[in-house]
Amino acid sequence: MKKQLYISAIVIILSIVQMSGQQIEKSYTGTFLLKGGKLETVYTGVIDADVLIEDGLIKEVAEDISHPGAQLIDCKGLIIYPGMIDSGTKLGLAEISAVSLTQDHNEIGEYTPHMEALTAVNPNSVNIPVTRVNGVTTVLSVPSGGMMPGKAALINLQGYTPDQMYAGFKGVVLNFPSTGKRGRWDRRSEEDIKKADEKAKKNLKKYWDNAKIHAQMASKGETKYNPQYEALAPVVNNEAPLMIRVNKKSDILAALKWVNENEIKAIFTGVSEGYRVADSLAKYDIPVITGPILDNPSRASDKYDSAYANAGIMQKVGVKVAIQTGETENVRNLPYNAAFAAAYGMGWREAFKAVTVVPAEMFGILDKVGTIERGKIANVFVTDGDPFETKTQVKHLFINGYKIPLESRHTLLYNEFLDRDPGLSK
Repeated sequence: MKKQLYISAIVIILSIVQMSGQQIEKSYTGTFLLKGGKLETVYTGVIDADVLIEDGLIKEVAEDISHPGAQLIDCKGLIIYPGMIDSGTKLGLAEISAVSLTQDHNEIGEYTPHMEALTAVNPNSVNIPVTRVNGVTTVLSVPSGGMMPGKAALINLQGYTPDQMYAGFKGVVLNFPSTGKRGRWDRRSEEDIKKADEKAKKNLKKYWDNAKIHAQMASKGETKYNPQYEALAPVVNNEAPLMIRVNKKSDILAALKWVNENEIKAIFTGVSEGYRVADSLAKYDIPVITGPILDNPSRASDKYDSAYANAGIMQKVGVKVAIQTGETENVRNLPYNAAFAAAYGMGWREAFKAVTVVPAEMFGILDKVGTIERGKIANVFVTDGDPFETKTQVKHLFINGYKIPLESRHTLLYNEFLDRDPGLSK
């Protein structure tokens, strides 16, 4: 117990040091007029437009706006973009890999669909400022673990509490039974893998059948409260999507069959071999969250660029595709994942949609974010160039209408050592 308390104290002290050391300026709200720049519409390209932000919302988008009470932000020579959305991360759920107490994404148990990732999000994570200063304003924080590890939560990267950060979407996660090896360390034989897969599918069928029975009885008021099955009721009743993580070709086809048999509204995630079954995904109108794009081929026999081209191949045949990094510390690389997808067949515009309007539509919040339009939440960043290029600098950032300082652990370290004084006498 003493050892546990000692480790907890160290973690708390480190968190306090990180919190006080990573940000000097504070975010602030108000009325802001972004004037003289160009605006990325997402759908039709760049136009000349000013943007007025007030009360956390985009109040006006037009040429030559004037507002005497607004803080004027000169955007001449700059481009205004809607904030990017990473559709699959562990941001806020993990911090220090060597300290288990800071890892809160992996739940104990095979079926825990009622567990909420949102409650575990750490608003003071040092990874959040590092991420948002690159134009990523919203992320989906996804739990891991058993077959149903819990509910993923969409969060905006600004706020003092998880509830303040919540962006309007939660989705139950299903890690679909896999017929592939779990990694290089997996020494199971093909026969053992097949048996494990059959057992997992049998258990899933039993659990899902029980969930359907519970939902039917609950609608008649004939059952006691069960948090696991209650969490699945919106999915069973086709009111909410089930986020199904699946990668291998044969597993994707099996998941398609299972979804159709159970009439489930689904979003497939991962889908690293989606390019092998793109036509089937398009036929059954399954939206896909794929990535990371910056990854190795899933098979030794694949072409070097199979991971880069995967998103574009699916998008070209009509699959609705969003992009994820699957990262914790490197969620900031979302625009570069999208850049590779763009370069390897998806094209710039479709790749930018895959990190803005497409995930917003999948998560049912396109009326709030994804584009810069009147009445939407002011998740906006301003750059001196293409956000997919590493040389581009973000000049201004707004989340929920708050002007966010462009500071992070990285920028503060850079500034500290750029012109350092050792302070040592010889």
